[in-house]
Amino acid sequence: MAAGGDGGEPRNEAQIASPSYRLAALDEDFLLGDSMRGVRFLLEYAKAEEALRAWGVRTTIVVFGSARIVENGPGRHAGWYAQAREFGKIASERGGAILANGRPRDNVIATGGGPGIMEAANRGAADAGAPSVGFNITLPFEQEPNAYSTPDLTFRFHYFAMRKMHLAMRANALVVFPGGFGTFDELFEILTLRQTDKAPPIPVVLFDESYWRAAINFEVLIAEGMIKREDLNLFRYAENAEGVWQALLDCGLKPYEDIA
Repeated sequence: MAAGGDGGEPRNEAQIASPSYRLAALDEDFLLGDSMRGVRFLLEYAKAEEALRAWGVRTTIVVFGSARIVENGPGRHAGWYAQAREFGKIASERGGAILANGRPRDNVIATGGGPGIMEAANRGAADAGAPSVGFNITLPFEQEPNAYSTPDLTFRFHYFAMRKMHLAMRANALVVFPGGFGTFDELFEILTLRQTDKAPPIPVVLFDESYWRAAINFEVLIAEGMIKREDLNLFRYAENAEGVWQALLDCGLKPYEDIA
C-alpha cells in the first residue's frame, strides 16, 4: 500500500522511484538489457548512417592494416606507415573526398579508427584537407581513436557485425596493408562477399606482395581444392601508394570526375 501523508492521503514516491516509471528512452538499465539487443544494433546502424549522410559521404575506400605499426617502427613497419599515409592523401585528393559544388563525397578514406596503419591513412586524408571516417570498436583493452579521423565521422561500435556492415556498405574499394588477425578478418570478410556475389565487384588491393605470400599460402588452398585459381583474381598486389591507386583504377574504381 502507498504510505499515507500527514492528512492520511496516499503518497506516490514509490511509484515515481520505480524503474518501471522511467521513460523507456532514458532507462539505461532497460536499454542495456538482453531484450533490447536488437534495438541497440539498430541504433548503432542509424547513428553512423545519419552522420555520414549529413557529411555527404556517398562512397568510401576502406584501408585496413595492423594497429601495431608505428611511424618510426622497425624493419618494414616505417615504410608501410609512410605508404599508407601517402595513399590516404592521394585517394583523398583524386577520389572526390573534398566537397565541391555541393556534390556528394566519393572515395572517402574509411578505417577502423585506431592507431597504426589506420592512423596513417586517416592522417594522409588530413594532409589533403579532406574528411575521413574512423569506425572504432569497443575492446576489453580500450582502443582510443586516432587524432586524424574527422571528429564528426569518428564512431564507436559495440557490435563487430554492425561495424563490418558500415565498413562494407559504402566501400568502393578495399586496400589492405600488412596486419594480423583483425586485418585478416576484414580481408576475408570482403573476399567472401565478393566470391559469393553478395557484394558488388569492388577492387581489393594487398600492399606488399612478399608479406602476403609469406603469410598466406594461397597455392595450398588451390591445390587442396578449397578455392579456385580464378578466385585469386579477386585481388591484386601493389608495392607503393601510387601503385595502389593505379591498381584501383585498373580494377574499375571511378575517380570523382567520372562519377555521375
